[in-house]
Amino acid sequence: MTVEPIRSKIKINQMYHYLKGKDDKYALLFKFGLNTGLRISDILPMKVKNVYLENGSFKEYLTLKEKKTAKEKKIKINNALKNVLSEYIKIHRLSKDDYLFPSQKGGHIGRVQSYRFLREAAETVGIENFGTHSLRKTWGYWTYKLSKYNIGLIMDTFNHSNQKITLRYIGINQDQKDDLYTLVQF
Repeated sequence: MTVEPIRSKIKINQMYHYLKGKDDKYALLFKFGLNTGLRISDILPMKVKNVYLENGSFKEYLTLKEKKTAKEKKIKINNALKNVLSEYIKIHRLSKDDYLFPSQKGGHIGRVQSYRFLREAAETVGIENFGTHSLRKTWGYWTYKLSKYNIGLIMDTFNHSNQKITLRYIGINQDQKDDLYTLVQF
């Protein structure tokens, strides 16, 4: 199975609301992935202090060292993410050293647990070919479309070596092939 981006904004909203109704921790995880394009392994260990300054206001940028590549990453925290973070942190009364995605066993939830929850939500709302990379791919897919096809910046953000890799990763090549099959109909 090839993991795909979520191409429908309706499905994205349905999945978010499903997760919000089940456990807002996973709804936040979903929003975090969609708004940053980070890998799950880089999101799960996040703490409140990664997004907030000492004075209680948001940091302008989320800065981290990527687990897979060991490269420094600097991501602007957008308003959509600030809104869900702010509500979540307030409701759960989290302090600066608390994990955003705590496990009941201590520490933060793991990849497998987060995958199970997200996968269940995807299946429930009818999203096919979903995996943990779907959030990252969804960010890339929608950023590509909304940036008027600025593949260079997305390629750089994902640390890919060429455009073909990035286009395939975010599912654009498949979209273009699908369009070919709808052009000619007998």
